[in-house]
Amino acid sequence: MHSFKRTLRALIICVLVIAVLAALDFALYPCTFIRSDIHRVTTQTFDDVYLGTSHGKLNIDPEAAESVSGRSGHNLCVGGEYPVDAYYMLKLMIETGHAPGRVIYEASPGYFVKEKEEGNNYLLFIHEFPLSKAKISYFADVVAGCNFRTSLFPWYEYDFLYELKNMKDTVVKKWTRDYSAESFTTDTQEYHENGFVERYPVPSDDFSLNGVDRPDITYLNQDNVKYIVKLIELCRENGIEFAAVTTPVPDVTIREYAQDYAAFDSYFTSLFAAQNVPYYNFNGQYAQAASHDPKDYTDLDGHMNGDAARTFSKTLAALLDRS
Repeated sequence: MHSFKRTLRALIICVLVIAVLAALDFALYPCTFIRSDIHRVTTQTFDDVYLGTSHGKLNIDPEAAESVSGRSGHNLCVGGEYPVDAYYMLKLMIETGHAPGRVIYEASPGYFVKEKEEGNNYLLFIHEFPLSKAKISYFADVVAGCNFRTSLFPWYEYDFLYELKNMKDTVVKKWTRDYSAESFTTDTQEYHENGFVERYPVPSDDFSLNGVDRPDITYLNQDNVKYIVKLIELCRENGIEFAAVTTPVPDVTIREYAQDYAAFDSYFTSLFAAQNVPYYNFNGQYAQAASHDPKDYTDLDGHMNGDAARTFSKTLAALLDRS
């Protein structure tokens, strides 16, 4: 009898702890635009879904692409998205019955020479997954080995006082299932409901290469390569088309890291050819098809302003249409 009571008390304590953690997560973990993106690709089916990094997020406008191709699309790229994240997001779309007709993967050389960073980057995507096989597999594959606070206290990676101040808005948005885009627009950029982030033009005179990571292929991370191959295989198994693209960067950056960009052009060309999928490198074979004028960018890392991104998106759509 005493043993049963101890077990019952322990069970009640565990339930209470879980309830408290869930409540804190609900109240303090912020509503990010990733939440809106994941919601859209798991409740709607698109002809095209774009996966990749911040270069894809800021440089590809699905609406502009659709004006050329007639194909609906959503931009699921974001800074901090590695191939493993893209792989599990596609698994989730398939599991929820909203697999796209085609995946366009934005292959950024800089993301292939580093590991996924510790911190909220580990939770950025999986936190927004509904309960699913994809979420469980993703957790076991990526998050389980992290610092325990990442799983138990996901809000600790964010500014506590800031989130406390915004707690009411966070709770209201989650309670009412509000996935609107308006709150993500700032003085420097605008989030569109199709996932595209339009960055407003800035003067290019003060641009600097400081902070631009060198894409040194000697540090190639094989885990990232592994998940690109798995992503392509997942597409093939589910009848989803696949294409890869490396978006353009300013000519200043290409000249500074000419050997590095050439090395990655050769590597990606071979990698995607071996997988029998098309690859469009706008710093290589297709360089003449896009602008490399710094005035069309908001930094030397390769993030375009909105007008340049729309022009580039139309160019990309026309090329994809011909493949």
